Amino acid sequence: MTEQFDLAIIGGGPGGYVAAIKAAQLGMKVVCIEKRGALGGTCLNVGCIPSKALLYSSELYEKAKHEYASHGIKLTKVELDLVTMMKRKEDVTSGLNKGIEGLLKKNKVTYLQGFASFINSTSLKVKNNNDEQQVIAKNIIIATGSEIMSLPGIEIDEEKIVSSTGALSLKSVPKKLVVIGGGVIGLELGSVWRRLGAEVTVVEYLDRIVPGMDLEIAKQFQKSMEKQGIKFLLGQKVLSAKKDSKGISLSVESVADKTIQEMTADIVLVSIGRRPYTDNLGLENAGIKLDERGKIPVNKHLQTSVNNIYAIGDVIAGPMLAHKAEEEGVAAVEIIAGQKGHVNYDVIPGVVYTHPEVATVGKTEEEVKALGIEYKVGKFPFMANSRARAMGVSEGLVKVIACAKTDEILGCHIIAPEAGTMIAQMVVAMEYKAASEDIARTVHAHPTLNEAVKEAAMAVLGKAIHI
Repeated sequence: MTEQFDLAIIGGGPGGYVAAIKAAQLGMKVVCIEKRGALGGTCLNVGCIPSKALLYSSELYEKAKHEYASHGIKLTKVELDLVTMMKRKEDVTSGLNKGIEGLLKKNKVTYLQGFASFINSTSLKVKNNNDEQQVIAKNIIIATGSEIMSLPGIEIDEEKIVSSTGALSLKSVPKKLVVIGGGVIGLELGSVWRRLGAEVTVVEYLDRIVPGMDLEIAKQFQKSMEKQGIKFLLGQKVLSAKKDSKGISLSVESVADKTIQEMTADIVLVSIGRRPYTDNLGLENAGIKLDERGKIPVNKHLQTSVNNIYAIGDVIAGPMLAHKAEEEGVAAVEIIAGQKGHVNYDVIPGVVYTHPEVATVGKTEEEVKALGIEYKVGKFPFMANSRARAMGVSEGLVKVIACAKTDEILGCHIIAPEAGTMIAQMVVAMEYKAASEDIARTVHAHPTLNEAVKEAAMAVLGKAIHI
């Protein structure tokens, strides 16, 4: 069986399904092909959404145990029901899966379950178990996302040595959890299991956590995590992780002096990053080559070296973020339709959904220095924010970086509860090239956490009121 389409999309994750819906809205005949058997990609099924469900549930559990009493709410006994917590996570995920299927159906997008690979630049083979069919399309978008990276010599079994996928479905709370990698995913999942009772140690090869984040914010973030009980071993390389009857034995080597220490754990989470998923796609049949990092090169129009084939999301350069993939999906479809699709990569926000959250957009102070730009910094602590004090969440700060000559906002970095929500106003401001004075002169409701953003903007020009 062969069917012809205006657009075929390989991958039903955030980039793929959003592109499919947008293309259908623009009048194209569209097929979206997903091998997983469930739409939403890694983000919905084994990433963003289930992790956020567990982060929220575990935060409520910890608050019930340690914080509610200070608000005059007394609970005689708080117990963890991990089975129910995990079921709620699965219910959230499955509900959203069905919602996406409904959206594709509503927009008359053909949804095919199966693994797609290129026959040539306009034809795809789609295999689903023993069934096989061919799809022909004028244009094709590759949106296959990414997969976990593993360490040489360390075998992930998703039971004792787990990836982020296994860490989302542990059957019991480990006594000791070792997280290999001090990035976003490891810290989020490490904080989930720390709240639920695990002793968590993060081992990171670099001398800092969350590389790429503003260093001042990263240091405060680490202090916050340490205050909560997470231990950090920085500048350390994991040489091996071996399973035995008692658990897992790890050998860890200092990057600086090569000394080795031994560690034990009940569960080891390998979280050293992700790599583009391009295996077995038959890219060579379409004339597409990968770059030295295994990614698909594209031009500013998201086109590959083959004019009718586009690529978006984790398989191309840039941050591996669901919202980045979504925007690229929309832009690629608009370009195919002859419109002016565009993504502003300078204002893509990033968020770490721990407690407190960390949110960032634009350049870090280190990046501004490296570029030789004259700049000013305004900071405001949440300790001086009345809403934060009323909520009992006064840890953290807002940091605004602006050009010293033009006052244009170059970056904003927030560590605080709800930082991921607060960063949105700065994304909008930077999209329109606002100055820090524009934010400072914008009326913010009182009392709100967002007033800290206004005060930080005022501080850029030395005019903060409440510090």
